[in-house]
Amino acid sequence: MNLLPKSSREFGSVDYWEKFFQQRGKKAFEWYGTYLELCGVLHKYIKPREKVLVIGCGNSELSEQLYDVGYRDIVNIDISEVVIKQMKECNATRRPQMSFLKMDMTQMEFPDASFQVVLDKGTLDAVLTDEEEKTLQQVDRMLAEVGRVLQVGGRYLCISLAQAHILKKAVGHFSREGWMVRVHQVANSQDQVLEAEPQFSLPVFAFIMTKFRPVPGSALQIFELCAQEQRKPVRLESAERLAEAVQERQQYAWLCSQLRRKARLGSVSLDLCDGDTGEPRYTLHVVDSPTVKPSRDNHFAIFIIPQGRETEWLFGMDEGRKQLAASAGFRRLITVALHRGQQYESMDHIQAELSARVMELAPAGMPTQQQVPFLSVGGDIGVRTVQHQDCSPLSGDYVIEDVQGDDKRYFRRLIFLSNRNVVQSEARLLKDVSHKAQKKRKKDRKKQRPADAEDLPAAPGQSIDKSYLCCEHHKAMIAGLALLRNPELLLEIPLALLVVGLGGGSLPLFVHDQFPKSCIDAVEIDPSMLEVATQWFGFSQSDRMKVHIADGLDYIASLAGGGEARPCYDVIMFDVDSKDPTLGMSCPPPAFVEQSFLQKVKSILTPEGVFILNLVCRDLGLKDSVLAGLKAVFPLLYVWRIEGEVNEILFCQLHPEQKLATPELLETAQALERTLGKPGRGWDDTYVLSDMLKTVKIV
Repeated sequence: MNLLPKSSREFGSVDYWEKFFQQRGKKAFEWYGTYLELCGVLHKYIKPREKVLVIGCGNSELSEQLYDVGYRDIVNIDISEVVIKQMKECNATRRPQMSFLKMDMTQMEFPDASFQVVLDKGTLDAVLTDEEEKTLQQVDRMLAEVGRVLQVGGRYLCISLAQAHILKKAVGHFSREGWMVRVHQVANSQDQVLEAEPQFSLPVFAFIMTKFRPVPGSALQIFELCAQEQRKPVRLESAERLAEAVQERQQYAWLCSQLRRKARLGSVSLDLCDGDTGEPRYTLHVVDSPTVKPSRDNHFAIFIIPQGRETEWLFGMDEGRKQLAASAGFRRLITVALHRGQQYESMDHIQAELSARVMELAPAGMPTQQQVPFLSVGGDIGVRTVQHQDCSPLSGDYVIEDVQGDDKRYFRRLIFLSNRNVVQSEARLLKDVSHKAQKKRKKDRKKQRPADAEDLPAAPGQSIDKSYLCCEHHKAMIAGLALLRNPELLLEIPLALLVVGLGGGSLPLFVHDQFPKSCIDAVEIDPSMLEVATQWFGFSQSDRMKVHIADGLDYIASLAGGGEARPCYDVIMFDVDSKDPTLGMSCPPPAFVEQSFLQKVKSILTPEGVFILNLVCRDLGLKDSVLAGLKAVFPLLYVWRIEGEVNEILFCQLHPEQKLATPELLETAQALERTLGKPGRGWDDTYVLSDMLKTVKIV
């Protein structure tokens, strides 16, 4: 038996509803949930002694169940004579104080201010089927009548799917009237769908529109959202922001329903926000492993990423997370990244906070009482201390933070918040600069300074281990010095370098300290980065190392235009990122690899020199074009891919005869290692440049 209309417009037809209730008989039809599913929100906003009008009551048992728990003053109206007759017959004896009236809600016969609550379960949704003029006029009459029959302080409580056009109309109408607007998500509503329309996966909401006495000249508008897990509503600044927040809830519910149906959605990620502030608190990635054979205990697990380690390949990249999920041996693994700026007490506290929410993402077929394990590295949540936060006019918001690595050593990082999962610069702290030592030093400084003095930076730049390179691409760029053929002489002969892109200054600082005859020009477009490098990463200029605040393009163009007087560099290094996230290449900006500019780079490179470039390009076509352009200017081109990262280091030279066979290349790399490994050089023994260069390819 087909009980649903052929067209949504029929929802507004009297004839349709007469036929509907004749066919259905006395069996209750519950739109958007039963009393048990809605009672939490109903009892919150309706008091037992209040006079309640239910519009479009149909044959729902909601009014009957409210009556049975103490709500006695209830009037029900519906446009269908058939259903009103049915409901009168069912309730005349058992519920004598409750009345049922055939009435058009757009032309109600009640006096003004007759009710304290108007309850609507799905009626507005049924009437507002489209946004044609005729429909909107009918809805305007309906909402105007609701406002007329409500007392000041009364509430219009509307149960709805909150589709965009319905939310827009309801919120717009009542906010213009000066009413307070609240949207409350019904608890556990993500599991409620229309049985006859299984494609629906929208959560159910309650609109609570509270009538205020009109205040002449007042433009005050109040918009609130009360999510099911929140203890109190969140005040929002506009109707548009309220609509966005509701849409986010609907998208989440749709995602949960798709995941429950084994839908293959590709890479799925979402943010869970702090209910009070709206700020992101957790970032979740859902990773399915179709090759894992299902068993009783391997359906589902949660992996908490320790603070500060979310940037690692295993946790920060899709391929890494797939590898993690496969090795963990679960059908579905959810990785959870903890956000900076949020406070986390312990692993147990995180587990308690996440348990209910992550269960909504469980795979189909998981037993109801299945215990879900929470996993992590070493069983703790890691350590992250934000030392400094600021905003650069060029680079945007950034933070300086200290994090603990898996070897319990501490590292300092520069993070641009526009790309918060990418470490812009990193340096290792000296062993005696522990987390506790930093906190103690900061506490001691506070005791010694005046009460009104500003906070001084904890763990200053002098605590940096300058002999250690954290970034793999920096290590590879240093390995490129082996192409200079006589690396054992690098400590004794002058070496001129140009480094474009300063960041935290680790790369030029390392060259400066390890090669005492080197002279370095570093170019940085953002003056804020020079301050960051100096104050937080132990960087300092000297007579052998100067920083030029300039656009690298302009600086090199100026040098190239200097004629015979122009300087020539033995090594030129590009480690500069793009500020435009829409490009397929994030390092360097495309202008740095245009052929006309590369010719200028060529003109300031010594004949035996090497041009080293950090390339981060996910667009394979664009990358091929970049390599072809480099090859046209620099006939000898080596490419080294950093395992587990998207970075590729390009080593460019001018003359094909400079090409080193693999044995020669390894021999020169080993010579460079011996040079750096001499007593007192501070070279870390984990650097094996010759192993790096074993995998280098010549284009």
